[in-house]
Amino acid sequence: MATPSILGQRRTAALLLSPFLGLFAAVTLAPLLYAAWLSLFTTRTSGLGFGGTESVFAGWDNYVRALSDPEFLDGFLVVAAYCAVYIPVMIGAALALALLLDSGLAKARSFFQLALFLPHAVPGLIAALIWVYLYTPGLSPVIDLLASGGIGVDFLSADNAVLSTANIAVWEWTGYNMVIFYAALQAVPRETLDAARVDGAGAVRTALSIKVPMIRPAVALAVMFTVIGSIQLFTEPKVIYNASSAIGSSWTPNMYVQTAAFQNNDFGLAAAASLLIALFAAALSFAVTRISRRGSKP
Repeated sequence: MATPSILGQRRTAALLLSPFLGLFAAVTLAPLLYAAWLSLFTTRTSGLGFGGTESVFAGWDNYVRALSDPEFLDGFLVVAAYCAVYIPVMIGAALALALLLDSGLAKARSFFQLALFLPHAVPGLIAALIWVYLYTPGLSPVIDLLASGGIGVDFLSADNAVLSTANIAVWEWTGYNMVIFYAALQAVPRETLDAARVDGAGAVRTALSIKVPMIRPAVALAVMFTVIGSIQLFTEPKVIYNASSAIGSSWTPNMYVQTAAFQNNDFGLAAAASLLIALFAAALSFAVTRISRRGSKP
């Protein structure tokens, strides 16, 4: 039987947690449950198109429709190609910059941390608009400069859309992850680094053999969050689509959901597709976590 002091602690903990739990239920659980309910219904028109619409129970039909739709499945291939370009470049650049700032060669560390972090402070929509301006022929000084050198590149074409989107994301998120890696590097024991120097290890050997392995959990966490964010890719390709219409309105899974819901008014299909995206993101994050844990074991 719990003593009065333990009961009092439990009541206090429940009282302190209740605002979070209430907010979590309102903004996370309730929308998920509503989306799950909505995904089980579809809207049909009676009277050969001249009658009214009615919502009828569809069971798993919306999930089958989404999983059998080539546009929805192709969106995951686009995200996979985007991740293959974006994640190695961004994580590698952030790690290299963090190691450089942590080295004895770096000067004015605070200034460069702020300067490199500033792109992340720009809202994603504004960043996408800035880069689309730089991608647009006739407006972009970059395009004009390349054209003057005999280099013709259409950054808004379907062939270059993945690279153009990844470039925007790299510009936005490299500084953010660099700050995370730099903070993790500050926790590396200085005596370990001093011992490496005494043993004759150079700066590069110390960085690759000691610093990077010791901040592996921070790198794994950044990769996991980046993977989850990549699956939710929407803002940058949507702005590129509005600027050129070269990639289609369902280029990514989230764009597919937006098109199904607000262009085709098929909310059941949109809800089913969004839940499938959420399940895929959860499974992928679990896999990344397991792989990172296995890699951290001696």
